[in-house]
Amino acid sequence: MRFYLIRLVCLLSLLALAAPAAPASAAPASVNDKPAVVPALQEWQGGTGSFELRRHSRIVLAAKRGDRLRDQVTTLPDEIEQATGRKLDISPGSPRYGDIVLSVDPTLAETKGGARFKEEGYTFRVTDRNVWITARTAKGVYYGTRTLLQILLLDDGRNSVPVGTAVDWPNYKVRGFMLDVGRRFFTADFIRDYLRLMGWFKLNELQLHLNDNGFKGDRPWSKVQAGFRLKTDNPELAGLASKDGAYDRRDWASFEHTAAASGVTIIPEIDSPAHSLAFIRFRPSLGLNNGESDHLDLSKPETTAFMKSVFKEFVPWFRSPDVHFGADEYRVDKPRYKAYFNEMAAHVRALGKHPRAWGSLSIMAPSADGYDRDITLNSWNNTWYGPQAIKRDGYSFINTNDALLYIVPFANYYHGHGLDGKYLYDHWEPHVFPGGQSVAPGDPQLLGAMSAVWNDLTEATYSELDVHGLVEPTFGALAQKMWSGTKSGVPYSTFLTTVRRLGVGTGLTKVATTLVNAANGELSVGRPATASAGEAGAAFDGVSTTRWESGPGDDAWLRVDLGRPETITKVKLDWAPAYGRDYKIQVSRNGKNWTTVARRTCRESAGSDTLTFDPVTARHVRLTGIEAGRKRDGYSLWSMRVFDVPDLALRQPTTASSSEVPSLGPENATDGDAKTRWASAYRDDEWIQVDLGRSRTVRRALLDWETASAQDYDIQVSDDSVNWKTAAAVRSKPAGARVDELTFPPVSGRYVRMHGIRRTSSFGYSLKRFEVRAKSPGADLRAAGKQR
Repeated sequence: MRFYLIRLVCLLSLLALAAPAAPASAAPASVNDKPAVVPALQEWQGGTGSFELRRHSRIVLAAKRGDRLRDQVTTLPDEIEQATGRKLDISPGSPRYGDIVLSVDPTLAETKGGARFKEEGYTFRVTDRNVWITARTAKGVYYGTRTLLQILLLDDGRNSVPVGTAVDWPNYKVRGFMLDVGRRFFTADFIRDYLRLMGWFKLNELQLHLNDNGFKGDRPWSKVQAGFRLKTDNPELAGLASKDGAYDRRDWASFEHTAAASGVTIIPEIDSPAHSLAFIRFRPSLGLNNGESDHLDLSKPETTAFMKSVFKEFVPWFRSPDVHFGADEYRVDKPRYKAYFNEMAAHVRALGKHPRAWGSLSIMAPSADGYDRDITLNSWNNTWYGPQAIKRDGYSFINTNDALLYIVPFANYYHGHGLDGKYLYDHWEPHVFPGGQSVAPGDPQLLGAMSAVWNDLTEATYSELDVHGLVEPTFGALAQKMWSGTKSGVPYSTFLTTVRRLGVGTGLTKVATTLVNAANGELSVGRPATASAGEAGAAFDGVSTTRWESGPGDDAWLRVDLGRPETITKVKLDWAPAYGRDYKIQVSRNGKNWTTVARRTCRESAGSDTLTFDPVTARHVRLTGIEAGRKRDGYSLWSMRVFDVPDLALRQPTTASSSEVPSLGPENATDGDAKTRWASAYRDDEWIQVDLGRSRTVRRALLDWETASAQDYDIQVSDDSVNWKTAAAVRSKPAGARVDELTFPPVSGRYVRMHGIRRTSSFGYSLKRFEVRAKSPGADLRAAGKQR
């Protein structure tokens, strides 16, 4: 009986919605805006309407040259399922209504993009019937599938693509990332995942720095870490590979296979004649000072012969047309350095590869006369060999500038805590170098750019996933600036929101996104969760490609423990294809007695659903299913998000007494992004204030302090930003990063400010978040002005 009553209610609701309205002229359909993808599309011509994935949709390979896409499409059905919850079959033959069509067409013409379009560009044409991805190369088609996956992932129901046509290509040939595995071993799983992650953002070169060593300091060289990361069965090189981790030929083959399927080329680098302690430890006679050095002794012919034998052994492993032979920071024997440089370049060429090296000639020679010019150089330091000198001498080069693009994990130099994403997004492109050394955009000698991770701190204890946490936040911004420059057309905060939603893409096994960031007022991310069945935590992990599935049946539940009583007023659900038709939101203080605060009936599709209700205090929040869309599928959610009452300060005009630098302005504290921050001048008496737009009654404030925190401060309110009254006086807080959650008696004002009195450090004040709210969890709150 319940089933029929519910159906009747739904039917009546639909009839009411379908009742004829008063006659009116039909408004013209709006033209679709350019889809938000990373990196942004170069060109977009919007149409009207959308393409919808259907139950019978397929991935169709064009009859001609479909075999060229074998590597690119093998995992595509799984990737689409991970992004959308829908599994599509791959099929040859003619496309039908609802199909995605992939095609390699070497004759495809495009007047813009030039060589870059021919090698990596694609067209992306969407009608209401089909999606067509066409390129001259398989790599171009692969990049088109990344665009498709990102559009679907960001769509509300994850099944719709706006009608229109895109033509897309990269501005630069090289869009790279370099990883120093010589000083610190990274597992094979990590390397394969990073190749996939690079493909997700259309980055196309992974340079693996395969040998290096730590710094000597006051130790003998025998105590310094050194590593070489390739392991061969050749007995002549037995013992050369590092015992703490090395890649054998099978590992390398898996890297090359993953790279080919991900639109990435691996650039192997074997570095010498400096940074060569691993080779010297294997053959001490080859080192300067009888082996007490990390520099090879180039006066001995056997040194060059040995290095040639290393390249001869391993170059057959490499599919890349380029091989890097290092050649940086050698500080002695300049005449022999030139001979070695030229001889190794010729040797790499004789092995069928084009040579690359680090630019070092400004230090090593008064001019480039006599140096081999048919080499691609990384311009890594303006003093060692800056871009203007490289251009003058006729080399092709890659921007790997240390001041802008180097990360040395957890060091106090070279961006030890990650690159400055906002600066890069707002001010940088591959042609930009510091010190007045920039070249013209699109300079024909400039091939592109490459960020780099150098694991200088060989004695530090950090993991490969810690390195990922430093790299991931700026991967999207770098990809954007290397592919289409400023074409994104949105501020950095908006762009970063898109990057966070996209995460690290699909198909990864070792690496997960580190950009999970609770939205302003979101209480449930990462909280303990349980369910009637299935992996409950997937709905609260903040990852867009994981989901909770209940299994078949109508009766199911999913609940989250917020850890303490909170004031909640909203729950957002993101339904996968197995959506709920009828369900309710319930809350509890103790996890035993439940109260229903919201209910939904007659839902007919996947996608987002926001349920709002009067503020209520609860620790536990539960979704209870009543009827599934299809009983055999049960329920499936990408996410369930529980929210506090609104933050009145969010994105409101914010000012401060000072800012340390323009990029650390006061707006960063109220932008809803915990990764950005405001920092004041290095003085005690500094303040930050937010304009709420009109007089509001407030009783809560949250201050998320960076290490430069306040010891003593006041929270004050004002009607005119001139005359202030203190709502909470906070004193004797501990040094370091912390979150202060303050409650105080209700007080009214248009302006709210933090007025610093005393700092905890020699720096200024630095806030990642400054939030203001009107409601509080009542009896569960502590005394006014105290941290909860």
